[in-house]
Amino acid sequence: MASTTHETYPTPTITSADWHVLAQQVLAGTPLNQQQAMQILTCPDDELLDLMSAAFRIRKQHFGKTVQLYFLMNAKSGLCPEDCSYCSQSKDSTAEIPKYNILSRDKLLDGAKIAAERNAKTYCIVISARAPSERELTAVETIVPHIKEQYDLKICACLGLLSDDQAQRLSAAGVDRVNHNLNTSESNYKNICTTHSYQDRIDTLHAVRRAGMEICSGGIIGMGEQNQDVIDMAFALRDLEADSIPLNFLNSIEGTQLQNINTLTPQYCLKALAMYRFANPATELRIAGGRELHLGSLQPLGLYAANSIFVGDYLTTAGQAPDADYQMIKDLGFEITRNIE
Repeated sequence: MASTTHETYPTPTITSADWHVLAQQVLAGTPLNQQQAMQILTCPDDELLDLMSAAFRIRKQHFGKTVQLYFLMNAKSGLCPEDCSYCSQSKDSTAEIPKYNILSRDKLLDGAKIAAERNAKTYCIVISARAPSERELTAVETIVPHIKEQYDLKICACLGLLSDDQAQRLSAAGVDRVNHNLNTSESNYKNICTTHSYQDRIDTLHAVRRAGMEICSGGIIGMGEQNQDVIDMAFALRDLEADSIPLNFLNSIEGTQLQNINTLTPQYCLKALAMYRFANPATELRIAGGRELHLGSLQPLGLYAANSIFVGDYLTTAGQAPDADYQMIKDLGFEITRNIE
């Protein structure tokens, strides 16, 4: 992967009238630079609507007014040996969550049926683990062809760290995409996890790419990081040429190491989404966990930058009712698409 240290360029202070100029430059092929990214994150709140309008120009050019829906299945909950400080399923968490080993074939198929009924394009199979056991990997390999045959869904697997051999097996089974989030910047990673490294995650993403699958990778904002960490992660994902970026906003769960942390505002979350759209103009951008909590009544504005959301619940936290998501999309004049490229 290319270095996450990026050269900065002298750029005049951007004013409200210039956000559309910057969008046009990005659409013309000029990559966002770090100074411009910082200006987006620190945009005055009074200019937020101008910024989101400019982000929408980029989003509309690449994705029109379509919204992709994802459905997430927590296929194995808790029982994880890792110490990720944000996670209710980590070995250090005392959060009261369900704990169970990988779900049966029938339950995984039931989840796929719900995904299809909710107009999701992609069914996400997620387990809590450092890496999949042979039993877990075999279970995913076995069920994926049946899900695709019965429900015509794309499959995204999130199974932890993967070797080249494991990635090749998933690809051969029909998995389209693997989710493995960077979560934060390389320099900040040691502050949120010590049981594996940032480089371990990069290595897994390279294994995914070598196996011919798409990369789904994003992160979590609101864990005490600095603006520069948010920017560095956006640029690292650009270097990786991620196919899909899920952007989470920390849902500070009681019992985790990051409990009682809430530094985010709806305005900042929208600026982060806009910056990720400017930095990764043609990449699918998904508003992921924490959407309902941190964007609140401003959720619709997020879809002026992002073009994808989860429909239903997250891993161990509840999401908005699907009907509310459908109505939000309709009210925006957008449309759900299940077209599979």
